[in-house]
Amino acid sequence: MPVTFHEAATANYGGDEAGLICGFLFDAEGVGRPVTSAAAAQWLQHGADSAPPHFAWLHFNLAQVGAERWLARHARLAPDFFEMLRDGVYSTRIERADESLTAVINDVHFDFELDASDISTLWISVDRRLVVTGRRHPLRSVDNLRTAVNRGESFRSTADLLERLMRTQADVLVGIVRSVTEHVDRIEDQLLAGRLVARPARLGGLRRLLVRLQRLLAPEPAALFRLLQNPPDWMAQGDVQELRAATEEFSVVLRDMQSLQERIKLLQEEIAASVNEDNNRSLFVLTIVTVLALPINILAGLFGMNVGGIPLADNPHGFWVLVALVVAFTVGAGWIVLRRHRKDRQG
Repeated sequence: MPVTFHEAATANYGGDEAGLICGFLFDAEGVGRPVTSAAAAQWLQHGADSAPPHFAWLHFNLAQVGAERWLARHARLAPDFFEMLRDGVYSTRIERADESLTAVINDVHFDFELDASDISTLWISVDRRLVVTGRRHPLRSVDNLRTAVNRGESFRSTADLLERLMRTQADVLVGIVRSVTEHVDRIEDQLLAGRLVARPARLGGLRRLLVRLQRLLAPEPAALFRLLQNPPDWMAQGDVQELRAATEEFSVVLRDMQSLQERIKLLQEEIAASVNEDNNRSLFVLTIVTVLALPINILAGLFGMNVGGIPLADNPHGFWVLVALVVAFTVGAGWIVLRRHRKDRQG
C-alpha cells in the first residue's frame, strides 16, 4: 500500500530510521500536516514540482547515521549545505547557494539551564519548496516552532517559516536575557542590603554565557542584512521585509546582552571590592590581637625560663610589677597600631 502524504509522523523524538524528527507538508492555506520520512521521500520525488503554494519542512537528528545519507539521496540539497555539516565551523552565517539559502544558526538546548555549554548548532537549507533543518541536540527554538505548526498556525511560504524560526530564536534569547537579569537583580539587591549570599563564581558563569551567546550570534544580523540586499527570486518582498524586521529584533537583543555584560562586570568589581574590604578588616583585627598579645607572650617566655637570676623572684610585689609592665606595653603597642591605622585611612 503506498504511503499517504498526510501519514502521521513518528512519535520518536530522536528521529525515525532516516533520522527524521518531524516533517510537515503545508497545504494551500499554509497549514502543516505531519509526514513520515517515507511520505516525504515520495513527495520529494513526485510532488515537489507541483503548483505552489505547497511546500515542506523536514527536521532531522543529524546524530543518526542515516540522516545525512537520506538527505543526499532524496532532498537534492545544495552541496554547500553538506560542506557546512562537515567543515566544523559553528559561527553563525547565512549564505546564498544558487537559488537556495544555507545557514548555520546557534541555539540553546531544550533543557537549557543557563549553562554556557548548553549551546548547539542548527543547520538550515531553504529553497522555494523545501525547508530542511538538522541538529545534533534537542534545541528550544525548533521545538517551539514545531509546537506552533502542530497547533495549526499557518505559514505562507518557506521564507515565512524561516522568519518565524528567527523570531522564535529571538524570543528564546529575550527569555535568557530576562532570566539572567533577574539573577543579577537579586545579587545586586543582596549586595546593597549588605547580606550577599551568592558566590561571585555564579556571576562569572552568567557572564561567560552571555559572551558565548554574543560571540556565536553576533554575525547573524550582518549576514542577514547582506543576504537581504540580494534575495533569491522566489522570495517575496513581504518575506524580505519580515526577515529584515526579525534581524532588527536580533540586533536589539544583542545590544541588551552587551549592556547586561557591562552590568555584570561592574557588579563583579563591586563584589570584589566588598570582599577585599572585609578581608582587610579581618586582617586588621588579627593584627591588633597579635600586637596586644605580643608583650605578655614575650614576658611570659622570659620569666618562664627555669634559670637563676630571674628578677623580682624574691620581691613580694613582683607579680603586680610584671602585670603593670604587661599592661603598659600592651597599651603602648595598641596606641601605636591605632595611630598608624588612623593615618593610613586619612592618607
